[in-house]
Amino acid sequence: MMDNLFNLSGKIALVMGGSGNLGTAEVDALAAYGAKVISAHRTIPSKTRENVTHLSADFSKEEEFLSVFETVKKEWGKIDILVNNAAYGGGSGGKGLSLEMEHFDNESWNQGIDGNLGLCFKSIRAAIPLMKEKGGSIINIASMYGVVSPDPSIYGDSGNNSPVTYGVSKAGVLQLTRYAAAHLAKYNIRVNAITPGPFPNEKTLSNKEFSQKLADKTMLKRVGKSEEICGATILLASDASTFMTGSNITIDGGWTAW
Repeated sequence: MMDNLFNLSGKIALVMGGSGNLGTAEVDALAAYGAKVISAHRTIPSKTRENVTHLSADFSKEEEFLSVFETVKKEWGKIDILVNNAAYGGGSGGKGLSLEMEHFDNESWNQGIDGNLGLCFKSIRAAIPLMKEKGGSIINIASMYGVVSPDPSIYGDSGNNSPVTYGVSKAGVLQLTRYAAAHLAKYNIRVNAITPGPFPNEKTLSNKEFSQKLADKTMLKRVGKSEEICGATILLASDASTFMTGSNITIDGGWTAW
């Protein structure tokens, strides 16, 4: 058994939001360890790898969101691993939203919360019927900003500011993880979270001054590389973590431990 702790052969993994900075790395890692991966996202990437199927869906549209789970049920009949890495609207970082709280309208608030926390809940709910017979592992991607507040002084006019909905949603994802773990244990469905720290995408990295400010906030004095989330993902997806549920793994270079 010890030789096969991380082997995912025969497992069906659904990654919601598999085309983003972290999602792409997670999809590749799950496939590399033997899982059949279904990567659901809004835009199909130009490059793909063996053992990965891509499904296109706009998660803000209920019928398209549900179609992902309907397709998985029809084609594969089950889900062994669910990675909740998707968000839309304000929940994905506040695109198009006013960043000042006094100007944050109700519509933006509701969209931001639903686009992150709400989508995570809906994904868990939709996956339960496809997991409850044989059990499985749900991995929710939270954020350091669900644990600590963004430091406004490092953002300035970088355009990378994190809106109030983002941190509030990610804090909710952590509590949702604990709640779901407690209530789904009877089905042998394990629910855990990963809390990433600064993992900037290529566009953010191009802003050298801002990227350095992010790096300086960590104990390791650097930002994360997308592949550095994969170890925790494979751990939680595999038999190496069969006695883990309701847990949270923080990967932030020490940011939240100061």
